[in-house]
Amino acid sequence: MTGPQSLPTAFRLYATVTGLIAPLAPMLLSNRARKGKEDAARIDERFGKAKVARPQGALAWLHAASVGESLSLLPLIDALGAARPGLGLLVTSGTTTSAALMAQRLPPGAIHQYAPIDTPAATAAFLDHWRPDLGVFVEGELWPNLLFGAKARGVRLAWLSAKLSIRSYQNWRRLPGATRRLFGVFDLILARGEAEAAFLTSLGANIAGLADLKFGADPLPVDEAVLQTRRAELAGRPVILAASTHPGEDEPIAKAFAAARTAACEGAQPLLVLAPRHPDRGAAIAELMAALGLRAARQGAGEPISDAEVFVADQLGELGLWFRLARLAIMGGSFERGIGGHNPLEPARLGVPFVFGPYVDNWSGVYERLLDADATEWVSIDDSLTIAIKAALTGDPKLASMADKAKAFARAGDLAARAVPDQVMALLP
Repeated sequence: MTGPQSLPTAFRLYATVTGLIAPLAPMLLSNRARKGKEDAARIDERFGKAKVARPQGALAWLHAASVGESLSLLPLIDALGAARPGLGLLVTSGTTTSAALMAQRLPPGAIHQYAPIDTPAATAAFLDHWRPDLGVFVEGELWPNLLFGAKARGVRLAWLSAKLSIRSYQNWRRLPGATRRLFGVFDLILARGEAEAAFLTSLGANIAGLADLKFGADPLPVDEAVLQTRRAELAGRPVILAASTHPGEDEPIAKAFAAARTAACEGAQPLLVLAPRHPDRGAAIAELMAALGLRAARQGAGEPISDAEVFVADQLGELGLWFRLARLAIMGGSFERGIGGHNPLEPARLGVPFVFGPYVDNWSGVYERLLDADATEWVSIDDSLTIAIKAALTGDPKLASMADKAKAFARAGDLAARAVPDQVMALLP
């Protein structure tokens, strides 16, 4: 066990300071709750106090900072539950948005709690109540009191999709001995990529391999009969797909499509498919297209594609269909602030070239690596989006090259991620 006196001086000092400022935490958290940044009804969880009983038997605890990391945990949670029925599953996160997401997406029986603040008392209360057998941390959020406390209680620890920001790397580099001790609490570290592995190795981490939990899913499904029917309806018309759009994105995408079509169109008339993230916007989008002078048909109203210029695909579960039909996908949720972007691996797995806007916080690491691999392009909502659509309509070979690179990128990441559940399961008693 790792007692307080055996810790490096930096972490003993950290524990002392966090213990001294702990009395201020209730006031600070209450203030955050008034601003909507904390759940006032669940503030006790931030002090390690649970109102939920610990499940009997072995317990796997998985921690994610916010929405993007929480989403990346879902396939692993499902895999652990399938591999070991009866295994208790506890998920912690630090934001109200991630808590709301987990309430919707966690499998039956899995428990969500807010992560305790990193004071000695709060982390001790959390660990003493839940007594996890396994702790899984994702990406770059490391809390020393929580980690050393877990290690002292014999919890096996894994750090998955491990990464550090440049700022964190520079800070940890100033404390080489303490950093090695902190990284040494982990029984398994899988770095997010080669660059992250190099950073972490230089700080003394023992990297067991590479894996990013945002990978590992299967390609989006499709009904083959529906796919063939749609192909017949389209009769060779080139399709531009705007996938999972949000308010504020449909109009500028439609304008860019109209400009590109005018500049590039020869032969079959192109079709813009607008697939809103929330299908209940379908009627409003169709009205907006009509106001822009574009002939629109709406799937939710049973209207045929026929000679429509824009088809509003306001039906859930059909992105797999439209990705397979598209010459180019425009990733929605990336042109308006506060959404965070949507999963670029969905078009990548299907070999569809795609572009995206500037706001992809939830998937930033994946988009960055796709850009580094020349497997996608960042576009602004106006001129460069029009250029990208025109390139798709004119058959620019660059897009085919992008699609091939994106598919290879996704395949490699998926293979690595699918091995992670077995590696994690090996840590359980």
